[in-house]
Amino acid sequence: MLLYLVRHGEAEEEKGDPARPLSEQGISATKATASHLSRMKIRVNQILHSKKLRAKQTAEIIAEHLTAASYKEFTETDGLSPLDDPGTWDDRLKYLTDDLMLVGHMPHLGKLASLLLCGDGEKDIVAFRPSSVLCLERDERSHWRLQWMITPDMIM
Repeated sequence: MLLYLVRHGEAEEEKGDPARPLSEQGISATKATASHLSRMKIRVNQILHSKKLRAKQTAEIIAEHLTAASYKEFTETDGLSPLDDPGTWDDRLKYLTDDLMLVGHMPHLGKLASLLLCGDGEKDIVAFRPSSVLCLERDERSHWRLQWMITPDMIM
């Protein structure tokens, strides 16, 4: 199973709009990342995003760049907000087998990656920049391994 953890793109300041949609820079960087994922021919069963607007917009941009056959479901889900317990997704992932993309926020994504990779969600081992993607693979023994990570500055 491949798991793609995606941090939402750069968002507007809260004082301008409390919903914090993606900024122009966030849209541009997310489009660059999405285009790169498309060229990599990424395929997932589901693209799941948090309830926050900036995560939904990021997921929409990625879905627009992937081919229609690249994913089956695009939906909002719980457990991906900034302060949610990463253990929730650690538990859910144990029962999933299809490749999956989760679009969320820091510090949650960093804690989830740390929990999956080293068993401790409090370790700070992955620096998620806005619009970045981390790919993890679960092996036959249910151990997670880092496959790759891309950030917009690598591809822009």
